[in-house]
Amino acid sequence: MKTNTISKEEMLKRVSVFKELKPLPIQLDKNISQKGKDIVYARELLSIIGLEENSYNTPINKNAPITGAAGITMTIAKCPPNQGPGLHNHQATYETFTVLKGKFLISWNEDGSEELILNELDTISIPPGVCRSFKNISKKEGMLQVIISGGVHDMNDIAFTKKAKDEMEKIEPNLSKKFEEVGFKFTAGLTD
Repeated sequence: MKTNTISKEEMLKRVSVFKELKPLPIQLDKNISQKGKDIVYARELLSIIGLEENSYNTPINKNAPITGAAGITMTIAKCPPNQGPGLHNHQATYETFTVLKGKFLISWNEDGSEELILNELDTISIPPGVCRSFKNISKKEGMLQVIISGGVHDMNDIAFTKKAKDEMEKIEPNLSKKFEEVGFKFTAGLTD
């Protein structure tokens, strides 16, 4: 069987150094309050692996030191105590969470009616179409590894629930519009 040879220079393009990772630029928008951002994001998302360059419209690709890994993306989600994004779903992709640090409450279904607690190094993989959320329930900063795989995962793949939109509107009228302008939807669970 044939093997491939790769130079160190080429291999270094496939290395991610944790201390050099930067938050996604979309999370740094000063025009959106932190409370609003906390509804759709982990407090800090650090992109490690993005999709092939320029292949899909997704903020996960921004600043990813590694691109092109058989159609997966991988991020580290850092969450202070009691923080994590609200219920959302991915229509065509699996989202797999592994706890790297802390303890996380994982909720699923459109109303978050099912839940379980994941401890360090526990993993859960949520199938396409199922609403899910995660929240750090430990007393210190928690970290999750988040892998999205299968299907096309661009901004058309993700949608948040109407509840997330309603929470935003309580923070600031028309706040959800700012997220919709960059491609977020609040249609999870709504029929066409």
